[in-house]
Amino acid sequence: MDSSLPPQGDGGNRAQQVAAGALAIVFVALGVYTLWNFLGALAWAGIFAIALWPLYDRALARFGNGRPNVLWPSVLTLSVALIFILPLGFVGLQFARESHAVTDWLRDAQQNGIAEPDMLRHLPFGQGELDDWWQQNLADPGSVGDFLRRTASGHVADLGRTLGEQVIRRLTLFVFTLLTLFFLFKDGHLLTRQMRRAAAHTFGPGGERVARQIIASVRGTVNGLVLVGLGEGVLLGVVYAVAGVPQPTVLGALTAVAAMIPFGGPIVFSLAALLLAAQDAIVWAIVVLAIGLVVTFLADHFVRPVLIGGATKLPFIWVLLGILGGVEMWGLLGLFLGPAIMAALILLWREWAGEPGETA
Repeated sequence: MDSSLPPQGDGGNRAQQVAAGALAIVFVALGVYTLWNFLGALAWAGIFAIALWPLYDRALARFGNGRPNVLWPSVLTLSVALIFILPLGFVGLQFARESHAVTDWLRDAQQNGIAEPDMLRHLPFGQGELDDWWQQNLADPGSVGDFLRRTASGHVADLGRTLGEQVIRRLTLFVFTLLTLFFLFKDGHLLTRQMRRAAAHTFGPGGERVARQIIASVRGTVNGLVLVGLGEGVLLGVVYAVAGVPQPTVLGALTAVAAMIPFGGPIVFSLAALLLAAQDAIVWAIVVLAIGLVVTFLADHFVRPVLIGGATKLPFIWVLLGILGGVEMWGLLGLFLGPAIMAALILLWREWAGEPGETA
């Protein structure tokens, strides 16, 4: 044995552990910095994978002999892509069709001015000031042209360039999300086993419990926000069509998206009611507003608390705070990250307090 080697004691082992931990932290920080612009795409892919994993497992068990393959990851990834591409394509076609009408309307407004709606002439207050402003800026053909030039001057080119950059960036992130989602499905069983062993090795039994709570929170939030929001959009879209709201399909789709955010749905169906009121359909405007308030009230106070709170074992006030705080800090991604973070924190608090069975 070489006597020149220093003896390895507990101090040497601890030094090696500290050095290995520091090296791991450095490489994790470098990895996060490298992928910083793609972290959102990775998070979205993880949310989709968690939400759809039970469906993927059932498909594998029934049609794939329970073994991972390429077919079902491809099918589910393509399905997620179509869920986004088809509605966006439909809305884009609708806007393209309406662009000719908008162009004709702008040309007519510059030639003949814009008539003041009758509804504005019967306002209970502020009618005189609004009428004067309308006559000065919109009623006369020349004033309409000046008003449009003042409003759009210097902004159209910047808006177009910014919009083009954002579209390219979002499209790139969407493609990267789909690519990540495919590999999460394909290698998900292996990744799950590795993460369970890593959590048990690092945090003990509590690590897996927290992970299970986060997974349950994400699935419950997807059911409570996405499915309920889509249901609200379908119901109110039918109401829009019956009431005669312009472009009911587009407004129904916007309602579905807005309804996924608490208190977001009323913005869209209030806009639909205003469009009806501008057409002097006051009764239908009141009907749309009333039905929208009833549907939103039932969804937010009865359906969502059961779907989200039941899955996360959280009082709905914490779910609501997680959603609103998550949206404030993380954007749309916070719809799902916020409740998951709250669920993990509450679970850790219950275990630390020694009362894991508490629900409030």
